[in-house]
Amino acid sequence: MNSNEGLCTPVEASQILGVTTHTLAVWRCEKRYNLPYVKVGRLVRYRRSDITDFIERSLQTDPAACSFQA
Repeated sequence: MNSNEGLCTPVEASQILGVTTHTLAVWRCEKRYNLPYVKVGRLVRYRRSDITDFIERSLQTDPAACSFQA
């Protein structure tokens, strides 16, 4: 980790990702998504680079993958 890289609180991470802090807690608990986090005691933090990597890995570029049923 770059020493200049900041850590995000769950509130900040949820704002970046557009989900609630509860959703992040569920993801952590159920290991639903590979979004690394740092835990010290009861504090949870996310590295900004991990959030960016998570977004990049989640990027969908295949329009056929989005199908709507009428």
